[in-house]
Amino acid sequence: MRHPTSSVSRARWLLMGLFALAGITFSSWLARIPAVRDLLDLSTSELGLMLLVGSVGALLTVTVSGVVVQRFGSRVGIIASTGVLAVALVLMGVGPTVGSVALLGVGIFLNGVAIALGNVPLNVESARIERAMGRTVIPQFHAAFSIGAVLGSAIGATAAHLGISVAAQFTAVAVLAVVWRLASLRGLVLPDAPMRRPRTPGRALTGDVTVGRRRRIATALDSWREPRTLLIGVVVMAAALSEGSANDWLSLAVVDGFDQSEAVGGAMLGVFVGAMTLVRLLGTRLIDRFGRVDVLRVSGTVSVVGLLLFGFAPTFALAGIGVVLWGFGAALAVPVGIAAASDDPMRAAGRVAVVSSFASVASIAAPPLLGIAAASTGARHALALIAVAMVASVLLAGRVAPERPSIEEAPERHDDDEPGSDLIFPRHAVHVAARPRPIRRRRSVARALTTRRTTS
Repeated sequence: MRHPTSSVSRARWLLMGLFALAGITFSSWLARIPAVRDLLDLSTSELGLMLLVGSVGALLTVTVSGVVVQRFGSRVGIIASTGVLAVALVLMGVGPTVGSVALLGVGIFLNGVAIALGNVPLNVESARIERAMGRTVIPQFHAAFSIGAVLGSAIGATAAHLGISVAAQFTAVAVLAVVWRLASLRGLVLPDAPMRRPRTPGRALTGDVTVGRRRRIATALDSWREPRTLLIGVVVMAAALSEGSANDWLSLAVVDGFDQSEAVGGAMLGVFVGAMTLVRLLGTRLIDRFGRVDVLRVSGTVSVVGLLLFGFAPTFALAGIGVVLWGFGAALAVPVGIAAASDDPMRAAGRVAVVSSFASVASIAAPPLLGIAAASTGARHALALIAVAMVASVLLAGRVAPERPSIEEAPERHDDDEPGSDLIFPRHAVHVAARPRPIRRRRSVARALTTRRTTS
């Protein structure tokens, strides 16, 4: 384990803050979904279709978000997502207030764009910090998101209890997001540093090469053709589906399924996120002690039990226990997937972008589809369907086993590189395994000189 430098520590805490902020902005909106529905008099199926608009924005963005981060860097991705998020929050607040479904739809669409564009740089930077620290820390970033989500749920529940309009609440959150994110940019992205591949017996490490822009983009796209990366993405998608569905539908399922108030629904969402936070804070020790595969299998099993208990429990108290188990099980799968995608530092950025893309699609696209099922079965029973995805996650858990990085020569620098443009891959020396060809060449020269001397 390496001791982090001051720059790594600063970047770590700044990124912790941005993960917490993402949780605040996300949950403060989700906790007010019942109010938005009532203001616009939307049915359950109509609300599901409105949320589906957000998935369209995410799907149109998520396929290129990794390339954006590879090409322009994490800072650009964060700045762009911040501007889009601010506009989205304002529109999501103003639309229901003035009775405009169209404004709400545009806001939800832009919110999907902002989330998909912002998740990739945040997860890429978390993987870089973990590599720099030399120990498991990615679950801590997701714990920060969960803490922020608890605060966001509390903000939403308090605003609902005090009768604060969604327009006022979302506008205030938008201002907070812009100020917080822009203030965190300085020192957030670690300065470029050499990245070493592990030594292999009998092969030396030498040679200085840099990675060009075109090659970085190609690496991001190549990750979409790697079977292991795609299967890790499926695992993360199932976990993100579980978490995202709870964020979108849990409070509403409590309100409609158990005839509880909106404040109680928001509080139960806080219980779910609080359970996730507790396990994520303990997640680094659990993963280091038991390994990724076992942790993922147990997590998936606990999620299935919690989902079925919440969906079919006869009393609200038993359903509450199901919510806690559901939160426990949903806590570590996404951090484990991000860590598994980062095993090879030379390919980590592209792979993390792919896995983050899967998570973004699941957390935004799939929950609205549950609205269609909820229209006929009820939101509480529809959520139980997620257990099927969690079973698939358990079956694929072996794919997150640590991968030994391959030894290969890095690509040469291209002419289109510009100084200071790299924010993902290092622009300094990248040490790769040298071929033994220079040794054979020196021996050939020696034999030639010996032959010449003998002839003369």
